[in-house]
Amino acid sequence: MTTDPKAVVQKMIDAWDARDWKRVSNLFTDDGVLHSMMLEPIVGKANIGKRIDLLGAGIESITLHIHNMSVTGNTVFIERTDEFVFNGHHGKVPVVGVLEVEGEKIKAWREYYDRAELVAAMGLKQDFHNVEPAH
Repeated sequence: MTTDPKAVVQKMIDAWDARDWKRVSNLFTDDGVLHSMMLEPIVGKANIGKRIDLLGAGIESITLHIHNMSVTGNTVFIERTDEFVFNGHHGKVPVVGVLEVEGEKIKAWREYYDRAELVAAMGLKQDFHNVEPAH
């Protein structure tokens, strides 16, 4: 059976739009990598799940507006605008994502965007990447 990488990525887009954080993390391979290019990569489905849960806790709504999507081999390139409400702040950020698909899962997801623009659009005064969830 041949897997369509674009279909796998569409499942990921749909999971984000549905704010289904469990499904988002489950769409990664066990050794998957999520890498916002200006930060250290997050390696492993469990670690990705923790990051997504932390970020997702403040997301009231999100839509990934896809402008262009292309596939080369098992790699999918997406040009998009992420529109969201995060803790009451409406924001939009242009993003390019590069996703490597392995079977029915995402092996690697690299994100390219302006980090300062994202933080400002979220209504934050400082970056959230080192924030630990409250216990």
